[in-house]
Amino acid sequence: MNLFDTHTHLNDKPFINDIDNVVNKCLDNGIKKMVVVGFDISSSLRAIDLAYRFPNIIYAAVGIHPTECNGINEEDLNRLANMLDEPCVVALGEIGLDYHWDTTTPKLQKEIFIKQIKLAKQKKKPIIIHNREATKDTYDILKKEDISSIGGIMHSYSSSVEMASEFIKLNMMISISGVVTFKNNHKTKEVVKKIDLDHLLIETDCPYLTPEPYRGKTNYPNYTYYVAKEIANQKNIAIDEVINTTYSNACKLFKIE
Repeated sequence: MNLFDTHTHLNDKPFINDIDNVVNKCLDNGIKKMVVVGFDISSSLRAIDLAYRFPNIIYAAVGIHPTECNGINEEDLNRLANMLDEPCVVALGEIGLDYHWDTTTPKLQKEIFIKQIKLAKQKKKPIIIHNREATKDTYDILKKEDISSIGGIMHSYSSSVEMASEFIKLNMMISISGVVTFKNNHKTKEVVKKIDLDHLLIETDCPYLTPEPYRGKTNYPNYTYYVAKEIANQKNIAIDEVINTTYSNACKLFKIE
């Protein structure tokens, strides 16, 4: 198997002291490549460290999560710009809007979001979007900023089929996480059924969003298999087709040979 987990947080606390075992388990279970995604400056630096520690297996994405926008200044954005020049960094993310957690203001989130989009376009890197309860504003900003020139990922997509189609028109990929395996998540299952496989990616968002049959426990990149399996079930196609196509989609987006 050649599975590509496009969104992990191996830079997060549950993995820090056990990273070698986690990566070896991934390799043993067909996970050939992973992107470790930053959510602030320090986690972005850890993502880069992991990418250099496990070359051609782990790649890094760097960015400021919308709930981490407080106190972000031009110096932080300059540090991000320098990180984007590292060869192991394949995307800017995760960035976006989150109106669920009351940690900052929509105005500040939009400001930092737009600045990071402009930085990604300058550096010609795709973006990884976090969107929670902010679909319209997220879409409007991506369209206004003409994101189609670099494209990117709607991470752990949870909106409608109709909006998925609109994001795809902006050159965004739709990434499916373990929530698609949840029995009552009809919305994501419908997205998987209706959206062409050429526009889909798979991810775990580990240690969060653990798929069935491990829901409620720590998530790991090797559980990407269960995401692929559910997509295959919903589309009534072979799991190998899901695995191979999503792997190819990811490599193309991230410009990985």
